[in-house]
Amino acid sequence: MSDDYRNVLEKAYTFALRFHETRAIRCPTATATLDQLWAALDAPTPEDGMAASEVIKLLAEGADAGLMGEAGPRFFGKVIGGSHPVGVAADWLTSVWGQNSGSYLGSPANAVVEQVATGWLLDLLSLPAECSIGFTTGATMASFVCLAAGRGEVLRRVGWNVDADGLFAAPEIRVCVGDDAHAAVFAALRYLGLGHDRVSRVPTDGAGRMQSVALSSMLASGQGPLIVIAQAGQINTGAFDAFKDIKDIVHRRGGWLHVDGAFGLWARACPSLVHLTAGVEEADSWATDGHKWLQAPYDCGYAIVRNAEAHRRAMSYEASYLPSAGEGCREPFHYVPELSRRARGFATWALIRTLGRSGIAAMVEQHCKLARRMAERLASEPGVEVLNQVELNQFVVQFGVGAPPEQRDALTRAVIQGIQAAGVCYVAEAGWRGRVVMRVSVISWATTAADIDHSVDSIIAAWRQVRAAAGRADKTRPDDSR
Repeated sequence: MSDDYRNVLEKAYTFALRFHETRAIRCPTATATLDQLWAALDAPTPEDGMAASEVIKLLAEGADAGLMGEAGPRFFGKVIGGSHPVGVAADWLTSVWGQNSGSYLGSPANAVVEQVATGWLLDLLSLPAECSIGFTTGATMASFVCLAAGRGEVLRRVGWNVDADGLFAAPEIRVCVGDDAHAAVFAALRYLGLGHDRVSRVPTDGAGRMQSVALSSMLASGQGPLIVIAQAGQINTGAFDAFKDIKDIVHRRGGWLHVDGAFGLWARACPSLVHLTAGVEEADSWATDGHKWLQAPYDCGYAIVRNAEAHRRAMSYEASYLPSAGEGCREPFHYVPELSRRARGFATWALIRTLGRSGIAAMVEQHCKLARRMAERLASEPGVEVLNQVELNQFVVQFGVGAPPEQRDALTRAVIQGIQAAGVCYVAEAGWRGRVVMRVSVISWATTAADIDHSVDSIIAAWRQVRAAAGRADKTRPDDSR
């Protein structure tokens, strides 16, 4: 290796370590404006190259102020894991190794590691041992893979080969989803040609759980291929559907039950929380993420399918340059859409090996305790309302209790803006039951009780400032009654 390339790797390592060491004290939101980022990173198309180490320096320094603190301990705006250092280290090795991991012959080590990690994941999540797993970019593509397997299987049961004949003139598949399903599910349905508007939306309860009685009534008449999508961990409330009841309804009709468990499925790994997921193991497929509660670096998701043959039929490649690796060798390209792809198995293997069953369970349980601590402190402040029971790590908040709905929405937006401007923690706006809310997700490995308390202090300070400003505005407003 030339000195220049060795230097560039060492410089990148130095910048990365500097970022890691300061992420607990960095502002959790990007501080650069769009114009500043363009000024730092834009240039005419280079006619000639420059020294590699100088390029890395320009990139690291130019991007720095535009980086979000998503890997930090006080980022609560999205369901985002904290890129655990062990996963990052394995990911560095993955990049340097440069493995094209689509096939066993392309990367024997990754193929074996994915197979080992598959067994570990099924064990940790207490899912059937016969399941297959595809290592995807995330839960959206995991649902795409699972639903592709389900689409093929429910059509095969009525004599239609969708892989050979497509959807033209195929029997119609009825798709039912809860009314509060995540947008990623609708995206996956759209990619598969099943549409996001033609689905049957099942009413949900106040926490976003699919109402199984309503599903049963909806399916009381009519036959034919059926896919139902349930949810383990509603994005705003963390609530779980009634999987046992839903499974009975779906399987009586010969349908396929898929579970979107992007983060909530990891409750299966925690003994104190597993009761929330009762019956989920009887579904036909599950989508979850590694870059959420397992803390893997981006990107990492898992498409888990009970019927491995249906999984393979939906995803397998056939080409003369892809000879079989032989008996006992798992071919990664049988389980995901990509042939050329990153070797995602290494980071997953390293994290599970490092944390172990007990470490993963303790982390999940701790995050849920911290979420309850945060919600309880916020709910004790006058004018603040936590809108859901905190079952997992998610909750939503609105400010201005007692004010008219439009005013509460405006106050909540103003508080969120104040929190982000203060730079202690990051929270984001969401919509829930027609209301503007602040959604909170506690899921980073680095978050401590001190981070929670520091963040709550900042949130309450922002609320008090907004409330005081609103009070002053009310006093100066003309009296329309005169």
